[in-house]
Amino acid sequence: MAARVEIEYCTQCRWLPRAAWLAQELLGTFEGTLGEVALVPGSGGVLMVRVDGETVWDRAAQGFPEPTALKRVVRDRVAPGRDLGHVDR
Repeated sequence: MAARVEIEYCTQCRWLPRAAWLAQELLGTFEGTLGEVALVPGSGGVLMVRVDGETVWDRAAQGFPEPTALKRVVRDRVAPGRDLGHVDR
């Protein structure tokens, strides 16, 4: 079964464009591996990424994710050992 990624973002902070950009990066990198990337409206400064319900990135603890860092943590969950090309260098 293909993995489901959720990106919960703060609507009050207007982080939808950032969340959509991260979703686009993940979908492009993991084409065929991810079954879904969902954008979930939230509040209170939240920006959280979950893979199959498990939190893999929390802005409150880790800051804003760079796409390369986020791709690595998602890869470790959905396709361990997969080479991400230039992202891994």
